[in-house]
Amino acid sequence: MIEKPHHLPQRLGLLSATAADPFLTEDLLKGTQGHGGVDLAKVVEPLPEDDPRWEVEPLRELVEDAMHEFQENRTRADGWLAPRLHAALRITRREAADRRLWTHLALGVAPDYVAWRHPPAPAPGRREPRINVERFKGAPDRQCFSRLWWAAEMFRNGKDYSPVEAACANQDLIHNSLRRDLIDHRPTAQALVRILERGVAGTGRDIEGLMTAINAAGATLVYDVLAPDEPRDPEALRRWVAGAESALPVARHSLPHGPDEEPVPEESVVALTDYFADLFETAPVRGRTPQG
Repeated sequence: MIEKPHHLPQRLGLLSATAADPFLTEDLLKGTQGHGGVDLAKVVEPLPEDDPRWEVEPLRELVEDAMHEFQENRTRADGWLAPRLHAALRITRREAADRRLWTHLALGVAPDYVAWRHPPAPAPGRREPRINVERFKGAPDRQCFSRLWWAAEMFRNGKDYSPVEAACANQDLIHNSLRRDLIDHRPTAQALVRILERGVAGTGRDIEGLMTAINAAGATLVYDVLAPDEPRDPEALRRWVAGAESALPVARHSLPHGPDEEPVPEESVVALTDYFADLFETAPVRGRTPQG
């Protein structure tokens, strides 16, 4: 397995996919040898030096703790790291939408974590197992770190990250949810977590069928009417981002707190959870015998 770069940057920057390509070598993708870091630093676009949010050390410590804690079950690292990454890297959605930030984190700061969490695997047309390049510079639902940050952003209930842990326990839910705009409706996100907790849907086929049914129903049913939500308070996010400089290190043994936003109205979550449970009964789940 590859080791962390010999030269670690002190601050996050922006690394374009084109600039990253020469460093995505065969040896790195096979998980046998990484890069030194010095040459990569030359092609990184720096971020403002007076902004404490871009410091690498807190993020590097988090990924090292995750690798140590979850050696026996690497998938479980997602539920632990997602809320803590979100709390440590206090950025706006606009900033999080810049893939160059995540590419630098994955390739310049923690390529060893990427290789640890998503090790080389067989794929059609390959003679040898490789790490999927998308884990370094892919879409938000595939890239190693952006998928965790966005999962925390979408599934947190105001400042409460506990639904994020539950959501990240199901890889199919995260992958399917982040590919759909519907999940940006906060009651929908919380209702999906409740569906998991009830045991209504749990397998990959269950989740895929349910999400397909939710999308189809959403074409004729406005979820905002069935399950209204309070508008997000932009000032809460501004205060949270501005507090990065004085924020304490992210707790390891208890969940941190996110932006101090109002939680999702409980009545909306209950209404939508019940609706989704009923919807699942007729959802197109592969391999399930229709009930008649």
